[in-house]
Amino acid sequence: MEEHQNHQDEKLHHMTTAPVEKLVVSLGIPSVIIMMISGIYNLADTYFVSSLGTSAVAAVGIVFPLMAIIQALGFLFGQGSGNYISRELGAKHFDKASQMAATGFISSFIATGTIAIVGLIFINPLSLALGSTPTILPHALDYMLFILIGGPFMAASQVLNNQLRFQGSSFYAMFGMIAGAVLNIILDPLFIFGLHLGVLGASLATAISQFVGCIVLLVGCTKKGNIRINPKHFSPSIKNYLEIARGGIPSLLRQGLQSAATILINHLAGVYGDAAIAAISIVNRLGIIAGSTVLGIGQGFQPVCGFNYGAKLYGRVKKAFWFCARFATIAMTILALLMAIFAPQIISLFRKDDPELIAIGVRYLRFHCIAMPFLGWVVLCNMMTQTMGKARIASLLALSRQGLFLLPFLLIFPALFGLLGIQLSQPASDIASFFFTIPFVVKILRKELKEE
Repeated sequence: MEEHQNHQDEKLHHMTTAPVEKLVVSLGIPSVIIMMISGIYNLADTYFVSSLGTSAVAAVGIVFPLMAIIQALGFLFGQGSGNYISRELGAKHFDKASQMAATGFISSFIATGTIAIVGLIFINPLSLALGSTPTILPHALDYMLFILIGGPFMAASQVLNNQLRFQGSSFYAMFGMIAGAVLNIILDPLFIFGLHLGVLGASLATAISQFVGCIVLLVGCTKKGNIRINPKHFSPSIKNYLEIARGGIPSLLRQGLQSAATILINHLAGVYGDAAIAAISIVNRLGIIAGSTVLGIGQGFQPVCGFNYGAKLYGRVKKAFWFCARFATIAMTILALLMAIFAPQIISLFRKDDPELIAIGVRYLRFHCIAMPFLGWVVLCNMMTQTMGKARIASLLALSRQGLFLLPFLLIFPALFGLLGIQLSQPASDIASFFFTIPFVVKILRKELKEE
């Protein structure tokens, strides 16, 4: 126990005294790798399933909003508990941090387990509600089956990943996520082609990989001063859930509204055929990988922000924020240029023999690239306010991108411009969100984060 306490004291000293640039890079690199692996994880199913036909690819896109909801709950309990944990560790309240770790993990399992049971009972109407067409429906049912069964482990992995990151243990978080992703990439072709399970094989591979990744992350929680998940510390009190909501609702809103927007896009694109749904699905998965850079940087920033904000070292918080904002903007600009130039080659990797899908996908991907340089600022502003426990502002900023802008744009643009309107909606909402966040964050940086 004393050795564990010493490890935690050393970690606190390191997080509040080491140069913030070095801290962000050391924590951010594993987080970038985690997010890229997670993106590849999601893209692997799309890539291997693409050989089964356009409708099969579209089925993965149809089920994606359901996965986003499950992950949103994982982020709710993971970011909510993780934010609290980092601040309490900064204030040396180790018992409170331990209670929150167990509460966040077990609660996520209960919540997503309930969704899985209800989803399995109503799997057919659920698939139709997500946007399945008659030709997509059989594939969507196959893919959804094991996604629902593995849902609790998917959410629990997100919780553990976030809790480890907020403790400054990005390496163990990275190792757990990589284990699951690598296994998924190995199992996909084995189940889809080797065992001839088709889309069902992709779903089963994902579920098994999520389970294994969750176990590896649990083991990581037992290493070097990390907070162990002890069921005895499960404390489902109103106070704890309010703290989880305070730090996690912005993530829930961000992910949940993305899911709602994707469902609406699937229904709108269904008018233009399976190729449109499949192309949009591919680009959305590519967008996850592209966004992994800025999300990873943001996740490297969050523990630095949490520890130092809890220790009232506000100058270090500001310094870390501006370092991340500059780096993210430059990185996303370079990546956007590369993806725009090579868009035809990238989309052709998935369906070489479907010119309609390629044409829709290339145009949609290039529109995405226009807005990518703005994403660094938007994501980092949201993460900073969320980590500082400013729930109202963080929730509003999380709500802006999908709720205030994307959903209304989807109701207006397609009516005016057809399929082009669907493709324009996401980049337009990203740019609008950039300008929306500026006054809120400038006020925090100038007035509330005064030099200590």
